[in-house]
Amino acid sequence: MLFYTLPYLAFFLPITLAIFFYVNLLKVDRKLLLIFLSLIFYAWWNVYYLPIIIFSILINYYFYKKIIIEKQNKKKLLILGIFLNILILVVFKYTDFIIENINTFFLTNISYLNLPFPLGISFFTFQSIAFLINVYDEEILDVKTKEFFLFIVFFPQLIAGPIVKYKHMIPQFNDKKNYIFNSTNFNIGLIVLLIGLIKKIYFADTLGEFVDNGYNNINQLNLISSWLVSLSFTFQFYFDFTGYVDMATGSALMLNIVLPQNFNSPFKSLSVIDFWQRWHITLTQFLNNFIYNPILRSLKNINFFNSMIVTIIVFFIAGLWHGPSWNFVLFGLFHGVGLVINHTYKLFFNFKIPKLFAWFLTFNFVNISFIFFRSEEISNSINLIEKMFFLDEKTSEKLSLLKNEYLNQFLNDNNLVFCFILSVAVCFFFNNAYQLLDKRMDNSNSIKKNL
Repeated sequence: MLFYTLPYLAFFLPITLAIFFYVNLLKVDRKLLLIFLSLIFYAWWNVYYLPIIIFSILINYYFYKKIIIEKQNKKKLLILGIFLNILILVVFKYTDFIIENINTFFLTNISYLNLPFPLGISFFTFQSIAFLINVYDEEILDVKTKEFFLFIVFFPQLIAGPIVKYKHMIPQFNDKKNYIFNSTNFNIGLIVLLIGLIKKIYFADTLGEFVDNGYNNINQLNLISSWLVSLSFTFQFYFDFTGYVDMATGSALMLNIVLPQNFNSPFKSLSVIDFWQRWHITLTQFLNNFIYNPILRSLKNINFFNSMIVTIIVFFIAGLWHGPSWNFVLFGLFHGVGLVINHTYKLFFNFKIPKLFAWFLTFNFVNISFIFFRSEEISNSINLIEKMFFLDEKTSEKLSLLKNEYLNQFLNDNNLVFCFILSVAVCFFFNNAYQLLDKRMDNSNSIKKNL
């Protein structure tokens, strides 16, 4: 079930809210109720995915128990638990990708397994790994079965994040005040949900149609239309992702549960470092806390060069985490190299770049990186970049700057032009939803307090 669909908006969410706040009349455990409803939410898309997530939950709870009890072997148990989580992710998400590359490099003809691709598997896998590490570090000591189950399957953050922490979520589920309907939280949550819905339905979907046509016919693009296609996808991707997260945040807030902020006006960033402190914030925190820092601490000699190598490795992993494609790997490596350049500049050069120029460089770097994220083939990414920088001489000879089918399609669609202009205004000049709404929330419910 997706947040922007009629079954969710008209039936699932209203029924969930009504039952959750008035189930006390039936004396039903609210946590068990949320688990049951979340499983319905997850199974709605494909019921065959349900055993996979339930198995993941049970195996991780088993390792929690073992790590707590067997103190002497807890490091081995942690490593085995992490390995099994990654194995589950690899089997269901990357098996055919591995087979494809084996066939390509070794000229074999191994058949694809075509295993199902469970929704949200990347998110609940990372969430489970973080949980086990927190247990190992003794940050989490007492975990009830139903609370861990709810931590993983809570429907607002199950499909696309944000990646949440156990110690931030469970206290909210245990707070009896959160079982009482809160009109302020409901109203703010509804506003955030509607903002996310507008981002998805109007901005992302309007731009998406133009982007799809452009990427399906890259050879027909010229200099201007190729830039319009790439910029349109950058805005589409932002509104699609942040819209979904806003709908998740709003849905949770209606239930008096505050999810951590995941975006903070990333296109206003003045550096690549700044961008990753604003874009997919919970993923950045996971990468830093559970991959970058442990790898760095494991090195005998920690210096700038080694830390930059680790940065490249981490963003290789981050790219691959996004999906089974070399384009995603290139997206990650592109940002890894960008971060290395950014850190090198900060360490070795004293001159200050004007803010406007720093923003211009950063935004265009991000825009170009998203080409790798959107393209289905590496050759398409290269082809589009060539057109954007007038490197495709054959095409430039055939297609003038102003006479182009896709440029005309853009200019003749008033709604598309308005949507593009409004996207620029929203991303660069407006406050984001969290800045607007966090001021209206009580300090105890502050979104930023849950980062």
